[in-house]
Amino acid sequence: MVWALNFASALSIIVIGAALALGIISGKNVNSRDGESHLIYVYPHTSEAELIEQIEHDFAFRIPFLFQCQAKQMHLTDAEHPFVKTGCYRMEPVMSDRQVIRMFRNGRQVPVKLSFNTIRTQAQLSRKLASQLMIDSADIALRLSDSLYMSKFGLTVPQAVCLFIPDTYEVWWNMSADDLFARMHREYKAFWNEKRLSQCEQMHMQPWEVVTLASIVEEETSKDVDKPLVAGLYINRLRKGMLLQADPTVKFAVGDFTLRRILKEHLRYDSPYNTYLYKGLPPGPICIPKGKTVDYTLNYTPSDYLYMCASPALDGTHRFSRSYVQHMQNAREYQRELNKRGIRK
Repeated sequence: MVWALNFASALSIIVIGAALALGIISGKNVNSRDGESHLIYVYPHTSEAELIEQIEHDFAFRIPFLFQCQAKQMHLTDAEHPFVKTGCYRMEPVMSDRQVIRMFRNGRQVPVKLSFNTIRTQAQLSRKLASQLMIDSADIALRLSDSLYMSKFGLTVPQAVCLFIPDTYEVWWNMSADDLFARMHREYKAFWNEKRLSQCEQMHMQPWEVVTLASIVEEETSKDVDKPLVAGLYINRLRKGMLLQADPTVKFAVGDFTLRRILKEHLRYDSPYNTYLYKGLPPGPICIPKGKTVDYTLNYTPSDYLYMCASPALDGTHRFSRSYVQHMQNAREYQRELNKRGIRK
């Protein structure tokens, strides 16, 4: 009788323990430390132990042994699949062992948001993209500088950044460099729709030329109200065969974007990007302009302006003029204000 009671008690304990364990396995064993969901980034060749260590940064296993048993039973890592799949995964505040293991084993990742703006150089673009993806920045830079590779997209190396339209995109974090360029090409073709291409034809310009002109407009002014006027002024100069004489192109040529005052020594700097020395547009953009700046350029304001000068108010606006005499008067006022404020370079 005593034996029967002891057996019944032991059986009850086993049943209760099993029930508790099943409860944990089904939905309570993996809990967020702060009650929030978190993203887990899995790099190539991540082992089970490394994955668990990463999870434990933001999550706690109520019974770690249970997770390890489940991982072994469900073949999270085995001879056929020695490493969990790379990718970005979202772990919810409360998950069961099975949910976690299936997510990583089956590669159920979530997309990440890729965004970029205020980019001036290919090197900056490579670093910005790589900082948000699993891709090495060198792999991106290598493609941007490869003339044969960029020719697949109808672009030269100096025009390469035209492929990238600033926006926020949903992409896979573990996408390859080739997949990234293919995605950007699809977005590029979507941006350059029939309407915009028609506007290019009316301007007798190619898309890359419009983007290059828009990049100058972008760097000239942050005031949207001025952008169509600035674009129209430069178009007037292009059509008359005049030098653009755009200060931002000099900054790009020199490689010093902090310059607030362009000096004679800068104007003499020999570079195809220096529009004080070479007629026409530079070989490519001097920054990656916003989509709306490209549209301001396509929808430029027709005028007979040929000159502009930064306002002496130094508020980002410009004074536009038709004659060189008026322009020089505006320039002198601007120079006096720079001197007054002690701005020498």
